[in-house]
Amino acid sequence: IEDIPDNVELVHRALSRTDYEISYSNDAETGMAMALKIIPDLILLDLGLPDYDGQTLASWLRQEETLSKTKIVVMSAWPEEAVRQVVESYKCDGYIMKPIVKLSNFISQVSSYLEK
Repeated sequence: IEDIPDNVELVHRALSRTDYEISYSNDAETGMAMALKIIPDLILLDLGLPDYDGQTLASWLRQEETLSKTKIVVMSAWPEEAVRQVVESYKCDGYIMKPIVKLSNFISQVSSYLEK
């Protein structure tokens, strides 16, 4: 769930090299609806969305019993300590710092969260 088109394209370019099924949303409301319909294994969640902040969406996602096994990984360019606090406070499974510099490292990070 990411609102910046360049970031969406970068994530798509990276993950299209894998066998993962990929879905996108550029706002929290659509992302929540998609998550409830698809029940994904993992959600990459930007914290700065246009309609609701990522913390609010993470909280909503965690309240949904059908998504209890879905991993939520925050993606952010915020200071790392602030991101860690969000991850802990909203029971996310981890984080990936932006900007994504090496696609191979990004793919490895996503894979490691899926394997946990």
